[in-house]
Amino acid sequence: MSLERELLKRSGSVCELSGETENLKVYQVPKSPGTGIDAHILISQICLDQIENPESIDPNHWRCLNDSMWSEVPVVQVMAWRMLNRLKSEGWPQDLLDMLYLDEDRMAWAAATGEGDDPDEAIKHLDANGALLQTGDSVVLIKDLDVKGANFTAKRGTAVRNISLVHDNPEHIEGRVSGQHIVILTKFVKKT
Repeated sequence: MSLERELLKRSGSVCELSGETENLKVYQVPKSPGTGIDAHILISQICLDQIENPESIDPNHWRCLNDSMWSEVPVVQVMAWRMLNRLKSEGWPQDLLDMLYLDEDRMAWAAATGEGDDPDEAIKHLDANGALLQTGDSVVLIKDLDVKGANFTAKRGTAVRNISLVHDNPEHIEGRVSGQHIVILTKFVKKT
């Protein structure tokens, strides 16, 4: 049986999010731990367009999640959670999120895309001038730094290419200086 036929059977030939019956599409839910029918939902073209183009979201269209969030199908629950998180600034989705229960594995899957993350709470690595640092950036040291355990001083003006970020500490980055992999405080670097 084809994937589309399995989804039509599971959904009863309706969009698993909105209940619409027209222009149904197969949608693969991102970051799914499963495959096949466990990683896909059947949704309307309207839902698909709004999922893929967040700037075109009509919050009132998504009031349908009040029903679909109670689905017993894990992949539908995950998409309902993601869309409610995307819309929670509207107010009413937060009430639904408070009622929606996902076990630990489903919650990890739902949050895998970062949909529920608050961008204001995300760890940001900033250089001495306040410029946002990202993995792969190049920086220049703005101060001579004694490198502990390596018995050398990293001189001011030294370029450090292809840095990596320490994900749990916004004040630390990692990079290679004089062939040594070292941790550097962000307040002592300037993005180039």
